Amino acid sequence: MSQLSTSMLLAVPLAPLAGAVLAGLFGKTLGRRGSHVATILGVAIAFLISAWVLKLVAVDGARYNETIYQWMTLGQLVMEVGFLVDGLTAMMMVVVTFVSLMVHIYTIGYMEEDAGYQRFFAYISLFTFSMLMLVMSNNMLQLFFGWEAVGLVSYLLIGFWYTKPTAIFANMKAFLVNRVGDFGFILGIGLLLAYTGSLNYVEVFEKKDELAALAFPGTDWALLTVACICLFIGAMGKSAQFPLHVWLPDSMEGPTPISALIHAATMVTAGIFMVARLSPLFELSDTALNFVMVIGAITALFMGFLGIIQNDIKRVVAYSTLSQLGYMTVALGASAYSVAVFHLMTHAFFKALLFLGAGSVIIGMHHDQDIRNMGGLWKRMPITWITSLLGSLALIGTPLFAGFYSKDSIILAVEASTLPAAGFATFAVVAGVFVTAFYSFRMYFLVFHGQERFHHKPFPGEHDHHDDNHGHHEPHVPHESPWVVTLPLVLLAIPSVVIGYLSIEPMLFGNFLADAITVDASKHPAMADLAAHFHGAFAMAVHGLQTLPFWLALGGVVTAWVFYLKLPAIPAAFDARLGALRRVLENKYYMDAINEKVFAAGARGLGRVLWKGGDVAFIDGLLVNGPARLVGWIAQRVRTLQTGFIYHYALVMIVGVFVLLTWFVRFGR
Repeated sequence: MSQLSTSMLLAVPLAPLAGAVLAGLFGKTLGRRGSHVATILGVAIAFLISAWVLKLVAVDGARYNETIYQWMTLGQLVMEVGFLVDGLTAMMMVVVTFVSLMVHIYTIGYMEEDAGYQRFFAYISLFTFSMLMLVMSNNMLQLFFGWEAVGLVSYLLIGFWYTKPTAIFANMKAFLVNRVGDFGFILGIGLLLAYTGSLNYVEVFEKKDELAALAFPGTDWALLTVACICLFIGAMGKSAQFPLHVWLPDSMEGPTPISALIHAATMVTAGIFMVARLSPLFELSDTALNFVMVIGAITALFMGFLGIIQNDIKRVVAYSTLSQLGYMTVALGASAYSVAVFHLMTHAFFKALLFLGAGSVIIGMHHDQDIRNMGGLWKRMPITWITSLLGSLALIGTPLFAGFYSKDSIILAVEASTLPAAGFATFAVVAGVFVTAFYSFRMYFLVFHGQERFHHKPFPGEHDHHDDNHGHHEPHVPHESPWVVTLPLVLLAIPSVVIGYLSIEPMLFGNFLADAITVDASKHPAMADLAAHFHGAFAMAVHGLQTLPFWLALGGVVTAWVFYLKLPAIPAAFDARLGALRRVLENKYYMDAINEKVFAAGARGLGRVLWKGGDVAFIDGLLVNGPARLVGWIAQRVRTLQTGFIYHYALVMIVGVFVLLTWFVRFGR
């Protein structure tokens, strides 16, 4: 068995960190070229080593689980930094570094005129380091460090244009919503620590049966159920699950490269990775799995509906991300953890492709993001057109494309689940196939086909001149993007087509993830059912042509073609007759209004009560100023006795002596 060396693994996160330090601290000295060379070199080194690690893990069976650095010891608790490398980790390392490398190269073209060029490269390289520390961790302390670090850097990236009020609002929204999820996450970690005395994955898993027998103090709830739900609340925030999804669409205020990095392979998939990594615990709680499945089903279906009415090209792709994260979460609830991770991988490639393709369109459209102002771009941007088409076909689950294998596997796994929530989840993921195909090809047809609308722009807006702060103002005819933009599109399009076909068998039915994921096949038979019906990748694709999801996807594509290319009067008529429904969708189910008027207003009211009653009245008024006022009051009263007349003092002395003598005579004997 080939062994993985500590120095090799250390180089993976430290190379991007070194690039981030160089670009961040010495960016002015290095200049633009020096900064992007330093960060791209760091990420390229991390990718090459990760690819080699994947080969050693997949082919040679190498594994690694060691402590790198011991931070502190508190009694029996050891806090440390360590790496756990198995199939799950190796796959995540390659996906994160490859997508990050493509984003770094793409950024050279997209951000070339931006004043914060060096700062942006420092941020995205630091983001890559944080994500690698998260996926490589062998304990929950390091997992939490990476978890919070990607949240912090995403805050900096979403608000990268810090003079733009909408960007500042968006990054604060993302930060606050994620704090809600992270509160649950740290409670879950704390519960596991309290009852196992360890933060190390292996040590916690060894005590899982003991945990399963315990009740949460003061209740009849299973302790493991409470811990797993708390952990999943953290995933709801980071992976943008309903109702903690509200931050993700607004994060489109950041530059397009970071939209791809956050929403493809890294930050939003951290919650999916975490649940898969902790599968030995989740497997012991059907209640937690039902909760996971219901939340995922709601997100998969209802966030897809919101994608239908979006006109900003990046927001359409953002709501697509929300929906696909819901699919992954449903798979987790069905105990098909390897299927969820498989969809995480395939989705990373085609979603990064779609985001970067959208950015290429934005460049070509002079930074106008409204798809209603586009049309006919396939002739002017052929590389962007064909790669975006491939990404869209992968997204809707076209047979032989990467998304087909993972998406159809999710649907089959949910249908095979025996959990009570499986019925609703099955409806959600099947109906979501039509919805996904419809909004994806609505965007595709409006952007690349039909009449060229960019000459007269029927919907002029702020994006016409300064959406990305690049300072363009002159009229513009779309053209293909430079090679630093189109090369990543081509390189991402290749795995978007073939990676599902090549990897479904080892990932779902082989031993690649066998020691990383635990499934109780007797209680949760989804994976066993999938294995029984799998007869090869090609046979699965052929059979897929006969299934309901394929015809629903085809129906969504045809409907979009009819509505937006042939008979645009039909969607206009729907708008006129279904105005109330459209208002609900445009207001995003009023979740922002509820958060602002109920939760935010309640928090402000509570804060005001604590400020006025607690801080001003109790702390300042009673504890701090109260003793001073009491002393002043006593002094005021005592001061009246200080008359300044000697005979008054003499009288007091005589009375005092008399009182003392009387007391002594009476009680002193």
